[in-house]
Amino acid sequence: MDIRQAIESDLEGMWSLFSVVRNRGDLPFSHKISREVFSAQWLNDDLQTYVTEELPHLLGVYKLGVNFPGIHSHVATANFLVHTDVRDRGVDRALVQHAIARAQDAGYLEMQFNYVLSDNEPAITLYTELGFTIIKTLDRAFTDPLGRLQDAYVMQRFLQ
Repeated sequence: MDIRQAIESDLEGMWSLFSVVRNRGDLPFSHKISREVFSAQWLNDDLQTYVTEELPHLLGVYKLGVNFPGIHSHVATANFLVHTDVRDRGVDRALVQHAIARAQDAGYLEMQFNYVLSDNEPAITLYTELGFTIIKTLDRAFTDPLGRLQDAYVMQRFLQ
């Protein structure tokens, strides 16, 4: 599986993938996010954004950057989007492992995921297998498409 840095011409495929994932309601992305806002959030100079594809289809994308600027600039964070049709093919694992390696290459000491939905068992299992632990529960932090409140986790892994 080839993972490469995203370029501007990937935006259409990234937006399409984001829209599919968002519309399924299985990740905490607002329906109010426009294409322009998405572009600014996923393709900007403060981030490293990567894609993997099997032409002509985009299978997954992730963005990597500093968790919080300033005193927490040694902590990386990442967000992942993987097409639901290929989640059983290891795309998610490959992207997370790639992100960990890029974070280490960039000199980050830690990686933290700030908002992992408590019912997203595949993500929690994957992150745990890759060395992340739950360090905080955000009680009732997410309202799902049916209006139910769900907890979210903060997950962390040291890199050095």
